[in-house]
Amino acid sequence: MKSPYPSTLLENAVNEFAKLPGIGRKSALRLVLHMLRQDEEAVTRFSDTLLRLKREVNYCSCCHNISDTKVCSICADPSRDTTTLCVVENVKEVMAIERTVQFRGLYHVLGGIVSPIDGIGPSDLEIASLEERVKAGGIQEVILALSATMEGDTTNFYIYRKLQPYDVKVSILARGVSIGDEIEYADEVTLGRSILNRIPFNESYKLFTK
Repeated sequence: MKSPYPSTLLENAVNEFAKLPGIGRKSALRLVLHMLRQDEEAVTRFSDTLLRLKREVNYCSCCHNISDTKVCSICADPSRDTTTLCVVENVKEVMAIERTVQFRGLYHVLGGIVSPIDGIGPSDLEIASLEERVKAGGIQEVILALSATMEGDTTNFYIYRKLQPYDVKVSILARGVSIGDEIEYADEVTLGRSILNRIPFNESYKLFTK
């Protein structure tokens, strides 16, 4: 079958853009044609920015958040509450919670959630390092701020069981975040209230298993 593209170079570029999440082939074509209309300096700047991001970005040695330095600005901030740790799936949730201005503790980025259907188990996530942070002492509360989905609840319960041997309070977001919702899409007011009105995880688990 003959390709609908007049140029192999164009088709290859469209194929690469179409690999991005949420980008279909029509959107990919629009993006590629937009890039073609730019001068060479703008395209070079765009590609160099992506290359630098890939080559030079760091992951915080404490919380695994994306950072320009070895320790991210949140972990390095002496005004943050080091006794409270908020566990999130990825950097998008850190950004969403920070926008609420309702949380002044620290974070722990798991890098995903347990999803057997996708082949993601606990060992693929930063759960062991979370346990090590709690085991080291100083943390009084761990807030589980994962999406209210089956995979999120499975991950919550696994972490709760792993932290039970330690003298730490484990809480979960109040269900102002609807069942099935992902944290990054919650509005700031709802997310902020969910953090402020968080409840002990063992209480939510009892309700969940009734």
